[in-house]
Amino acid sequence: MTASPANMAASGDSPETRRYNRIHRWLGISDFLLGLVLLILLLATGWTGTLRDVAYRSAGQHYVLAVGLYVLMLMLIAKFIGLGFSYYGFRLEHSFNLSNQKLRGWIWDETKGFLLGLILGLIAAELLYFFIREFPQRWWLLTWALFLGFFILMAQLAPVVLFPIFYKFEPLQDEELKSRLVRLGAQAGSRIRGVYKWHLSEKSKKANAALTGLGNTRRIILADTLLENYSPDEIEAVLAHELGHHVHKHILKMIGMQAVITFAGFWMANWALHYATDRLKMFTMLSDYANLPLLALVATVLSFLLMPAMNAYSRYCERQADRYAFSTIGNINPFISSMNKLAEQNLAEKTPSKFVEWFFHSHPAISRRVAAAEAWARANG
Repeated sequence: MTASPANMAASGDSPETRRYNRIHRWLGISDFLLGLVLLILLLATGWTGTLRDVAYRSAGQHYVLAVGLYVLMLMLIAKFIGLGFSYYGFRLEHSFNLSNQKLRGWIWDETKGFLLGLILGLIAAELLYFFIREFPQRWWLLTWALFLGFFILMAQLAPVVLFPIFYKFEPLQDEELKSRLVRLGAQAGSRIRGVYKWHLSEKSKKANAALTGLGNTRRIILADTLLENYSPDEIEAVLAHELGHHVHKHILKMIGMQAVITFAGFWMANWALHYATDRLKMFTMLSDYANLPLLALVATVLSFLLMPAMNAYSRYCERQADRYAFSTIGNINPFISSMNKLAEQNLAEKTPSKFVEWFFHSHPAISRRVAAAEAWARANG
C-alpha cells in the first residue's frame, strides 16, 4: 500500500538523515570556531601587526597597495587553515551520495570562490580604509550606506554575474511549464524576465528552485534535478512558495532589517576601533589596517548573537510564503508531496529537535510545514 504524504511526513527521519545533518552541523560549528580563534589569535598575539609591517615593507610604504597585500595575506592564511574543513565537506556530500562533483571540479570551484572573495574583499577593504582616513568621525555611517547600496546591487547582479561563475544556465525549453510558471508569477504581481534551467546535477544530486534577482534580472531558476523528478504540479507548488516571498515583500523587509542590523554593527565597530586605539593602544591610529581582524570579530560575534532572532524571523516569512502557496495552488497535495520528496532527495531533517530548529534553521521543520498545509486544507475544505 502506498503511503500518503501525511504518513510520509509522520514517519520521521532515517538514521542516515540524522547522521548527515549532525555531521554537517558540527562541521559548520567547527569552521565557525576556527575562524573565531584565528581572529582572536591575530589580535591577542600581535600577529596582525606583523602582517601589516610585512605588507607595508613589501608595498614600498605605499598605503593603498599595503592594504591590498595585507588583505591578500589574511585571506590566504584563512583559506589555508580552513581548507581541511572545506575538503571534508566535499567528501561528506560524496559519502552520503549527494554529490556528482569530481575533485578537479571542486578544486576549480574553490579557486574561483577564493578569487571572487579576494576581489570583493579588496574593494571593500580599500573603500573602508579610504573612508576611515578621509572621514575619521563619520566613516562608519558612510561605509554603512555604501554597504547597503552594494548589498542591493549584488542582489540584482547575482543571477547574471555571480551564479554563472559556478553553474550553467539555459532558457527552459518546456514551453508549457514555462508559460504556467510565468502566469503564476503574473498572478503574484511579479514580472518574470525569464525561466531558466539550472544545471545543478553537474555537481549535486540535490534539488532546488528559486526566484532570483531584482528588476530587470528577475528570473526563475529550476534545477535540472527538480525538472527530472517532480511533476509540473509539484514544481508549481515549489515556485508558488517562492512567489509568496514577493507578495509579502519579504525581500524589501529583509533589506530593511539588514539596514538596521548593519547600522548597529558599524556603530559597534566604530566604538571597538576607538576603544582599542585610544584606550588599549593596540593600534597606532584609526586607519591602521592591522585592526581589520577586530572589525571582522565584531561582525562575527554580532552575527552569531543575532542568528536565532534572524532565523526566527526567516521562519515566520517562510510560513507566510507557504500560506500564499496553499491559497494559490488550491490543492495542497502537490505541496506536501514536493516537501517530502525534497526532504528525501536532499537528506533534510523533517523532524529536528526544537533547539536545532530554533537555533540553526531558517525554515520551519518540514513536518510542521506539512501539518500546516493539512490544517489549511481542513479549514478551507
